[in-house]
Amino acid sequence: MTATALSLAGAVRSGERSAREVVQASLDAIAARDGEIHAFNTVTAERALAAADRVDARIAAGEDPGPLAGVPVALKDNLCTRGVATTCSSKILDGWDPPYDATVVSRLAGAGAIVVGKTNLDEFAMGSSTENSAFGPTRNPHDLTRVPGGSSGGSAAAVAAGFVPLSLGSDTGGSIRQPAALCGVVGVKPTYGRVSRYGLVAFASSLDQIGPFAATVADAAACYDAIAGWDRLDSTSITDPLERTSAALGRGVTGLRVGVVAEMTDERMGIAPDVLARTRAAADALASAGATVEEVSVPAAIYGLSAYYLIAPAEASSNLARFDGVRFGLRVDAPTTAEMQRATRTAGFGPEVKRRIMLGTYALSAGYYDAYYGKALKVRRLILRDFEAAYERFDVLLSPTSPTTAFELGTKTNDPLTMYLNDVCTIPSNLVGHPALSVPYGTGSDGLPVGVQVMGPALSESLLFQVAAALEGSLA
Repeated sequence: MTATALSLAGAVRSGERSAREVVQASLDAIAARDGEIHAFNTVTAERALAAADRVDARIAAGEDPGPLAGVPVALKDNLCTRGVATTCSSKILDGWDPPYDATVVSRLAGAGAIVVGKTNLDEFAMGSSTENSAFGPTRNPHDLTRVPGGSSGGSAAAVAAGFVPLSLGSDTGGSIRQPAALCGVVGVKPTYGRVSRYGLVAFASSLDQIGPFAATVADAAACYDAIAGWDRLDSTSITDPLERTSAALGRGVTGLRVGVVAEMTDERMGIAPDVLARTRAAADALASAGATVEEVSVPAAIYGLSAYYLIAPAEASSNLARFDGVRFGLRVDAPTTAEMQRATRTAGFGPEVKRRIMLGTYALSAGYYDAYYGKALKVRRLILRDFEAAYERFDVLLSPTSPTTAFELGTKTNDPLTMYLNDVCTIPSNLVGHPALSVPYGTGSDGLPVGVQVMGPALSESLLFQVAAALEGSLA
């Protein structure tokens, strides 16, 4: 599919195309190529076509089915979908069909969008390459020998391959933005609490956020507008009124103050020269468009990776305790309850999930809590302080999204620390709860996509889309 989500919705609402025709084209594209990419864990063809027929019936009756009428979307397989397997790409959730829809799933349906399937991910969203899935890796549509990024690699690949114009992912430490950069699409992590987490299978509850992937900034804004807003089912949901971000896209950047983060454009942090070159080109483009661009220091950002890999595993060790062989999915029988739980978790969890559960349990254990988890929380506060200071001088901040372009499958799977470094630029925004997005900005020396990250203070999504639209337009 090459048409944008907004153009497809316009064609369906006007009667130029039927929703069934649009959805069938998406399903045909998936059938033709997903065998080599593996973006999807589940394709819900019959449900999707039935939903398309309902949209067409509403249009025939003179009703408005919504701003995303007939648009095919894909959902990361950690978003609950009633009656459809939600596996988190883990054996431990084998056979579990949720009895309810996540709030974002309901809101997409309310906007007229049509779910065509659930996408592959690193197990329980723990990874940066979508190689940790129990169902095998996803491949980058631009080069099948490369990773698509992670953990939302399936959702990013589904858009990059043209299977769907929109998809949803979750972002705990960069899991939307990093795969968006590696696959050459737009990826958005909203302000913490701006999009409901109800129905998202939790990894790290104080960090997780749901957001869209799209081929264009306008499509990403339209999807964000459809899913964002207060939800009574999420106790962390923000009650402030929602500004329609689509209205900001044409405002330009004249007069805006843009800070290029020094710590995130330092080759000593592992940022590749070709990625730095594209980031500097993006900064120059904003300056040419009328923005004031200067370098800014966010000193504590260099500690983000260390703090994250204590806080996130600690929260994961608590959240994943619910998978005990009793209530969900897999159960390996044994003589006693304790033995059953141990056998179920041994068989059901993959190596990376076990690694993080053990790390988190250790960090929370008696005698180590203050030295590790407690100290990480203090560092998190320092990072927030430094970002707040930066936003006193600048409206938005700019950096690379990922330190490199897509790397080859298998090259980092045996070195967890090297894999974790892929999130060095994205993690700080999760720790402080601020919004950030990745917008494609050309290619690296290997011809693969490079993403540039735009960051802003809490609830500045409209401003981020405004800047991203200007960057996108500078390449047109």
